[in-house]
Amino acid sequence: MPETVSLGAALPRRHRASRRRNNAAAYSMLAPSLFGLAAFLVLPILVVLWLSFQSWDLLSPITPVGGANYADVLSDPTFYNSLAVTLFFVVIVIPVQTALGMIAASLLTRGLPGSLFFRTIYILPWVCAPLALGIVWRWILAPSDGLLNDLIGSRIEWLADPALALPSVAAVVVWSNVGYITLFFMAGLLNIPQHILDAASIDGAGPIATFFRIKLPLLRPTTFFVLVTSIISVFQLFDQIYALTGGGPFVVTDAGTYGRTDVVASRIYSEAFATFDLGRAAVMAVVLLVLLVVLTIGQQLYFGKRTTYDLS
Repeated sequence: MPETVSLGAALPRRHRASRRRNNAAAYSMLAPSLFGLAAFLVLPILVVLWLSFQSWDLLSPITPVGGANYADVLSDPTFYNSLAVTLFFVVIVIPVQTALGMIAASLLTRGLPGSLFFRTIYILPWVCAPLALGIVWRWILAPSDGLLNDLIGSRIEWLADPALALPSVAAVVVWSNVGYITLFFMAGLLNIPQHILDAASIDGAGPIATFFRIKLPLLRPTTFFVLVTSIISVFQLFDQIYALTGGGPFVVTDAGTYGRTDVVASRIYSEAFATFDLGRAAVMAVVLLVLLVVLTIGQQLYFGKRTTYDLS
């Protein structure tokens, strides 16, 4: 007798075949992005990890050295100076640019006259080339013929004074990034349902109470995104600092020579392309990666239980 297959047995097979086809179609559409992720993110990280255990000056043969590079870098006071400068730089830049971006977004979403013009003006520094902006600001902050000193009528060494160099660079970075922060906070504010704001107004909440008790809590998803991306960006900042100060001004002490704006990214560049020690540069890059991962996980843990994405 010919073998018969029940309808109940055929349906699961058809369902599994349909699911396999759907999965294959989905992975085929994801393949270009997955290839880019592997080629331009995962592979470079693996190469840097491998290089951190090697000694290489771009000319001589690559020589395995085990953990010698890590021991050398982690006992180098110059590297710890770069870490301290970077952390101090982040502490200056992140709160200031986040607060200014939120204030600007609050003003630009009120529909005041000229809001469209200022939206365009605020975003221009962010879309310009950072290296070009650094060169322009170096002229503005020049001690003898700089625009800022001409306006205030006094000669101030904005970029050469050890006490002023890092705050001056931080001010330029904040000026460049405020438009980026404003853009996302504007999107977050415009996404808050109007009926929530109307209910707060009916309950007698004024503008300040509405902002701190309604808008600010509902902006936590936007704040989380802005803080994570901004911290990563500032930790990796190199081009503007290179154009403005080149890591200086340098201060000579008994323990060594330290740059007042010598952030970790600048130190990595110097180790790789000034002293041609790619092993040490790779170790510094690994330390920076670990630090950023820890900070990102910390922010995720903090915002995870305090954030809601359902505004309906």
